Amino acid sequence: MSNERIVSWHGNPSKPLYVPPAGAIDAHCHVFGPMAQFPFSAKAKYLPEDAGPDMLFALRDHLGFDRNVIVQASCHGTDNAATLDAIARSNGKARGVAVVDPAIHDAELQALHDGGIRGIRFNFLKRLVDDAPKDKFLEVAQRLPQGWHVVIYFEADILEELRPFMDAIPVPLVIDHMGRPDVTQGPDGPDMKAFRNFLNSRDDIWFKATCPDRLDGNGDPWDMFAESVAPLVADYPTRCLWGTDWPHPNMQDAIPDDGHLVDMIPRIAPTEELQRLLLIDNPEALYWAD
Repeated sequence: MSNERIVSWHGNPSKPLYVPPAGAIDAHCHVFGPMAQFPFSAKAKYLPEDAGPDMLFALRDHLGFDRNVIVQASCHGTDNAATLDAIARSNGKARGVAVVDPAIHDAELQALHDGGIRGIRFNFLKRLVDDAPKDKFLEVAQRLPQGWHVVIYFEADILEELRPFMDAIPVPLVIDHMGRPDVTQGPDGPDMKAFRNFLNSRDDIWFKATCPDRLDGNGDPWDMFAESVAPLVADYPTRCLWGTDWPHPNMQDAIPDDGHLVDMIPRIAPTEELQRLLLIDNPEALYWAD
């Protein structure tokens, strides 16, 4: 890994035209550091500049959101201190998802729960993690505190390979970025069809209708993303979440404008009812049920 620190976020994001409903939740974002207080993992595949809670909460307010779900970034490994610190600084307006060593003790899981964590994340992107031991992941998934879920990050080409593993997880699943389908195939393309088949396999699989900047290579305004994802949200309205993905890890070569990302919301959830489910009811059920 290079020692040169990178910036992957927009320095002056636009004010979105779309105004989220009161209480809206950005259900997928991260914090980086600050490094002086929370050093990055020795195994990190990227070394970002600091993007701490003050920046995150300022962006939240600028975009018109009320709450955040902070997902542990891979650059911090299994040390969740930065994520916990951000939640603690949020005045009750943030919850989180941790990345843990599968050998974690139950008392440590309870401490994470007390700190606002409500799920753990398993990352299967080979460019970000060196080891993803499914057997150990399954074991820890069976020991999670009441009400937790498992977040899984993978790319579309390994969905079928992961199916037996995911089928065996005994708690609800949340799939990051819909398993990264090729949205240029359209709403009826093979990637979306395979993902729908997966969603139909059990009724406790949720998904994040996120990251047009990652999934639509045609660029902003990400028309193919809107065309492919709107039908998914319409057909699974009680199982979708939304988030900015700020500070957009590894997107330094194609940094999205966060205001434009927010303006995608009415394109994939065109009614007030869908928007309320996407931004309030669904994330509340997963992260603020207690």
